[in-house]
Amino acid sequence: PLVPQSSAKMVRISVLGDALKTMYNAEKRGKRQVLIRPASKVVIKFLQLMMKHGYIGEFEYVDDHRAGKIVVELNGRLNKCGVISPRYDISHTEVEAWVARLLPSRQFGVIV
Repeated sequence: PLVPQSSAKMVRISVLGDALKTMYNAEKRGKRQVLIRPASKVVIKFLQLMMKHGYIGEFEYVDDHRAGKIVVELNGRLNKCGVISPRYDISHTEVEAWVARLLPSRQFGVIV
């Protein structure tokens, strides 16, 4: 008798983390463009912020009637990007301590 195996499916934990890791890996390899999938509102807002600070070029949302894709133009200014997991709740008094702990110097990098 055949026993049905559990149809457990892999789930994506952090869409933003995957997007940033994909961009970082493409930047390390010297690529000029990178395709990020799936797209989400959080990823789009984060990319707008990165574009405002000059870390990436323009990006384009591609609607494929599923989760969507984003094509990002890389400009070679991205050194390292990633998410802090788990997403800690910090008060406004602890922000300076986190910035000092995570960034290499005072005038270098952005924490969102």
